[in-house]
Amino acid sequence: MPTLDLTHPLATGMPVYPGTEPVGVEPDATLDADGYRTTRLDLDSHAGTHVDAPAHLTDGPALDEFPVERFRFDAAAADPRPLDARERVDLDAVRAALTVDPAEVDVVVVVTGWDRHWGDERYFDHPYLAAEAAAWLADHGCDLGVDTVNPDPTPTERAGEGEPDGFPVHERLFDADRLVVENLRGLDRVPDRFELHAHPLRFAGADASPVRALADTGDADSDGNDHGD
Repeated sequence: MPTLDLTHPLATGMPVYPGTEPVGVEPDATLDADGYRTTRLDLDSHAGTHVDAPAHLTDGPALDEFPVERFRFDAAAADPRPLDARERVDLDAVRAALTVDPAEVDVVVVVTGWDRHWGDERYFDHPYLAAEAAAWLADHGCDLGVDTVNPDPTPTERAGEGEPDGFPVHERLFDADRLVVENLRGLDRVPDRFELHAHPLRFAGADASPVRALADTGDADSDGNDHGD
């Protein structure tokens, strides 16, 4: 079964949510100096491709309180493109972009194509989901995946008037004990329906964790490659 890697590699200086400590991925021991290799990872729990738990913003469960099967998702892609910077993706757009009933899947991944801006400032001026769309997904028992740093608007100097403050999309989902997978990449390559694996690291009280996000597509990719790094 072909597998697509939807994960941004962890690397020193990679993009992080504004105000978050930078990521460091550096050699700690080397063959020449120590006779073995180790690597030091300095990173926030929300760095890179990661999954958010309700404990991030509420008194809801942390990641370690979910069964491990919870992170293997029957996924559907919703592709409402083309989208402009900081464009609001409303409920009608999500409904129109879906080819399946959201009640039939575990997670809906919204394809914005904004992962193409990974590494530059425009990445933070991504499209964002309307709160009512998030509530609709939660009502259907769906988690959410996005190829942006945030399903809510990310504050930058280019923010527009009328954009919601805070994290209304997160809140609607977390109130229903749903999960949010952020900073996915390559969603333009997934079919309308696929299996998503996004297993977090195991640590107590995890509000979020980096994941290796993989898509089992069930069909051969058009160029015969799995696009892994």
